[in-house]
Amino acid sequence: MSDAFDAARHGGEFDFAHRPATDQSFENALAKARNGERLTVDDGVELIATGTDRAGIDSRRKELVLEAADRRRAEVVGDEVTFVANLNNNVTTACNTGCLFCNFKDRSEQFRSDYQEEHGGFTKTPEESREIVADAVERGIYEVTSVSGLHPALALDDEHLEILEASERGDLNYRPASEYDTDPGTYAEQIRAMSVDGVHVHSMTPEEAYHARRGTEWSYEEVFERLRDAGLDSVPGTAAEILVDEVRDVICPGKIGSGEWVDAMEAAANVGLDTTATIMYGHVENARHRVMHLRTIRELQDRTGAITEFVPLSFVHQETPLYERDMVDGGASTDEDELMIAVSRLFLDNVDHIQSSWVKYGDEQGLKMLNCGADDFMGTILSEEITKRAGGGYGEFRSIREYADMITALGRTPVERSTDYRQRRTVDADADVVGPTLGPEADGTPLLE
Repeated sequence: MSDAFDAARHGGEFDFAHRPATDQSFENALAKARNGERLTVDDGVELIATGTDRAGIDSRRKELVLEAADRRRAEVVGDEVTFVANLNNNVTTACNTGCLFCNFKDRSEQFRSDYQEEHGGFTKTPEESREIVADAVERGIYEVTSVSGLHPALALDDEHLEILEASERGDLNYRPASEYDTDPGTYAEQIRAMSVDGVHVHSMTPEEAYHARRGTEWSYEEVFERLRDAGLDSVPGTAAEILVDEVRDVICPGKIGSGEWVDAMEAAANVGLDTTATIMYGHVENARHRVMHLRTIRELQDRTGAITEFVPLSFVHQETPLYERDMVDGGASTDEDELMIAVSRLFLDNVDHIQSSWVKYGDEQGLKMLNCGADDFMGTILSEEITKRAGGGYGEFRSIREYADMITALGRTPVERSTDYRQRRTVDADADVVGPTLGPEADGTPLLE
């Protein structure tokens, strides 16, 4: 394969060991996909790159891949397009990890009481989180999603806090809450605070779980058991980016490695928590990295069966260090976005649901993805800071009415779902008033009057 797929958007070159060339052919890979056979990495590379025997993406071949994926989607889940009534309540932007793809975080020293300059970050107390979630639950949401920076004062619980305070190690990224303007409490306190009236709490990424066991010998199972007992219901498989360490070494060298991410996710499943999984693509990685990532997710699902959905996240490059340092000069193309969705559907033969993110793609392209293999259209998201802070411009809220109208116009069936997809309610787009009904306080009233 030519380097066009790899480097056209990149300001720099990276000497990766894994390259996209294969010993397979596009035609053979497509035939296997159409027949429902389990694909190899080489098969996936051929499909996601529309052949490694020519430069760039072949538009005719691309349409064949999209067609196969859309057919598979119809076979697996039918014509329903699902969505969840949810709230994003991110606790803090304080973080020292230094990921080059991220502009969500703020250096944690800026949050300390002796720091005199202004910054745009925030930290919420457990009481503030509870108030925000309680208001959203009253409006009708079913799920609260919480993904945050790694605040140095955040510990798992009171026992973990005592261990960190007594430790003389200087490599634990810990400072007492008394040094900061706002005390974030512990992870367990935040989870308990957000667990309002039976709402589903979707929180604690593998990276946060790693932060929540630092300085101890606790297993990930122990961490997730304690969080489950505090009210955690499921775990978001974010912080995955690309699960190939040579890519992680470039874009997020301060984060946990691929193996540690998998260990944490498997532990969450072992204690009975559902999980999701993601990929964040369109930066420095190549086609093989993307498909190797899919293989890791498929193998994890083979072992656990706990992944409810897979979420491709297109890299939003503006205002990120990768872009500012000329390491990339853009994100994924529309063709690449469509092929990422399609090959996710074809490769992940054990994950039923593939999500199209309207926050990343916008409405028009997000709807197009529903004809490329996706069947879920994300959630209402009463607040969404991460993409917005990276330069995304597709809004922060989606009403049930908007969902119903857009999905019906596409010729598909709008379905409100629970986080785990076990509860579903077909939405009547012809009704005068359309609102959520699955939340603990939902009665069909619109989320926002």
